[in-house]
Amino acid sequence: MASHSAEDPNRRDFIVILAQAFAGVGAAVALWPFIHQMNPDASTQALASIEVDLSPVKEGQAITVSWRGKPVFIRNRTAEEVKTAKAVKLTELKDPIARNEALPDRSPATDQNRTKKDKENWLVLVGICTHLGCIPKGQSMGDAKGDYGGWFCPCHGSHYDTAGRIRLGPAPQNLLVPPYEFVSNTMIKIG
Repeated sequence: MASHSAEDPNRRDFIVILAQAFAGVGAAVALWPFIHQMNPDASTQALASIEVDLSPVKEGQAITVSWRGKPVFIRNRTAEEVKTAKAVKLTELKDPIARNEALPDRSPATDQNRTKKDKENWLVLVGICTHLGCIPKGQSMGDAKGDYGGWFCPCHGSHYDTAGRIRLGPAPQNLLVPPYEFVSNTMIKIG
């Protein structure tokens, strides 16, 4: 009579391993629809980035678009607005951090760090006051732009300059610069 040691694989061991593998694959196939339904739907993914045509926006004008359910301010600043923003010293700023998602966290809030190189006239900001989430005024021609020519939040009196930096009032941070890039001279992609 032949004796089998515990280390000798036999046909029964193979069938047990095969059954366990089959059960594992079956469980994965059965769970896949539940896992897949947790992915964002197509409408949510479509909002992850938007393209905006800047050609109708003349110098000195601004538009507001919606990105991820938030207003985004896009302003074609005048040469004087750019010059004024560049002249501001960091020591004069209430928040010295750029708040630009494309830069390292502690980047200084210079005008250059809040715009794109060679496109300094274009300013792109999330249009939500950093105090309590109100929408600042300053996008329309007749709006109050505050003491610094940028945006004014009428809810609690925060004043932002022409680079979207907080200068006066209770807001603790500069307006956020979302991730964006120029895909052509007249088109940007936000997100």
